[in-house]
Amino acid sequence: MKGILGKKIGMSQIFDETGKVIPVTAIQAGPCRVVQVKTAGRDGYAAVQLGFEAAKVNRPRAGHFARAGLEPQAYLRELPAEAEQYQEGQQLRADVFEPGERVDVVGTSRGKGFQGGVRRWGFGRGPMTHGSKYHRGPGSLAPRSSGGGGHVHKGRRMPGHLGNTRVTVRNLTVVRVDPERNLLLIRGAVPGARGSLVLVRQAKSGKGR
Repeated sequence: MKGILGKKIGMSQIFDETGKVIPVTAIQAGPCRVVQVKTAGRDGYAAVQLGFEAAKVNRPRAGHFARAGLEPQAYLRELPAEAEQYQEGQQLRADVFEPGERVDVVGTSRGKGFQGGVRRWGFGRGPMTHGSKYHRGPGSLAPRSSGGGGHVHKGRRMPGHLGNTRVTVRNLTVVRVDPERNLLLIRGAVPGARGSLVLVRQAKSGKGR
């Protein structure tokens, strides 16, 4: 599996040869550095560790980068890969992908704070007229002790924190690649706010969009 770390720039649109509008998300993809190559014999599994964006780190973490002869990186992520495909210190740019390839984009969704059941789960509200005092409340949560144990069952959909979770959007299509400016244009929307970290990796399966 191949992949690259980057930052979401924002959404825009381009036109294809027939004049059809294509919504795209621009991603600053890399450049990334291969910080560590893990093998099944030494580490128990095969993977490659990618670093992105220079930053100041503490001494123990700085030593991890020094072993590969690299300056400290702000972000580290692992991808399953064979050791023969990568070398420590290798630089990865946006051209690891080509137009037409399918990718999965992993990011952190935008946090929306504490929300009620109507917005968080799409519940219907109560009547707004005729003296009703129930509008957006959660309603009945569980049956009484005579039939359902008298407690709220685990997993019940209730008000709570919405967003700020890991989200993967699968089988998106790479529309354009600009390795000189480290840009990827990916069809459709990807999770996260502008400037948030995303991982673009080779799609595992499914039909592209």
